[in-house]
Amino acid sequence: MHPMVKPALRRGWRDLNTVQFGMTPAHAMTLGPMDLASGSFLDLLNGTRGLELLREEGRRMDLPDGHVDKLVRGLAEAGLLDDARGGGPAADTLRRKKEVLDRLRPDLASLSLTTSAPGDAIGRLAARRSQRVQVRGAGRVGAVLASLLAGAGVGEVDVRDVGRVEPWDVAPGGLPAEAVGDRRDEAARRAVRRAAPGRSPRRAPAQAPSEEGDPGFSLVIIAPRDDVAVHAPDPSAAESVMSSGTPHLYAGVVEGTGVVGPFVLPGETGCAGCLHESRTDRDPAWPRLVAQWRSGRQRQVRPCDLTLATTTAGLAAAHALAFLDGRVPSSAGARWEVSVPALHWHARPVWPHPACPCAAAERGKGEHPSQDGESHETMAVQRPSERCREAEAERPAGTWRAHV
Repeated sequence: MHPMVKPALRRGWRDLNTVQFGMTPAHAMTLGPMDLASGSFLDLLNGTRGLELLREEGRRMDLPDGHVDKLVRGLAEAGLLDDARGGGPAADTLRRKKEVLDRLRPDLASLSLTTSAPGDAIGRLAARRSQRVQVRGAGRVGAVLASLLAGAGVGEVDVRDVGRVEPWDVAPGGLPAEAVGDRRDEAARRAVRRAAPGRSPRRAPAQAPSEEGDPGFSLVIIAPRDDVAVHAPDPSAAESVMSSGTPHLYAGVVEGTGVVGPFVLPGETGCAGCLHESRTDRDPAWPRLVAQWRSGRQRQVRPCDLTLATTTAGLAAAHALAFLDGRVPSSAGARWEVSVPALHWHARPVWPHPACPCAAAERGKGEHPSQDGESHETMAVQRPSERCREAEAERPAGTWRAHV
């Protein structure tokens, strides 16, 4: 181990005996009592020295025997320590790809804020390169979303759509103006390749995707260009991913509202069918309205504010990455919505419905996967807000597939 105080957290002294790591309430914590010698020793925890060399430096600074190990252990338990050489073989491979890692260093620093054990951050970042995600829809939301995932280090991002790029599909970070007239799926895949920091690891022929709904996908994101499909997602459109147990996420823009969710863990959380059944319970006219909205072909260009679409794509990508990194996002069993011009995000729950064939209501009795974990026991560590950091929650077992 080559210990390193997480560089993503700025450090400052609150008084002569108390050091604060981090600035924001979400991540800041204080550590004390800390004497001046120990405080000076923190500068040596920069990832360039192993434990034995650090012990020698501690003796040179007249620190008591065992003090270095105690300090390192305390920082690690507080989640403030990283390992410059940790993360396993995949992380070592990523370190050797300097150009790729340099592109991803901001993402690595961010992951260090949400992981606890030394080496976990780069281990998670390296694991993204083995993930396979499919995005269904290559409009203003889907194409940007796919590019964001590729740019964040996801190894394989497949985009599916039909038709050709129209001028109104163009968006910064998504489909470029020169792609107008090209096949949508091919143009979106080119955008994904441009956004990726490096080529994904080679996949053996037996692991190649065969068709939509292939259970080898870690995640499928449904980002339709049709606003009716965003507002009232058709359960039949997700039959393949439901039957294969593939986690999937809905995202898109309808009129002046951006929608992210629900994130569906098949058999565990509310799905599109549950959403439809719940809406029918509340409004008996709902099926009649949906049938009218879906009938006929809409020839006019549907509203899709560029900044709203980009905001929606960004939040959906963040929820997708949270799952790929081993967490259950807050869109599991909920739809996050934001509308112009006020732009206030709010969540609408999507409960498992007993009439839905997904059987989530029967299996879970309305319970949702917990995102809570046990808090760390630290050496006199407190947040300024008097809240303790929560340890990472284990992903619950279920019928859905993950990290294939």
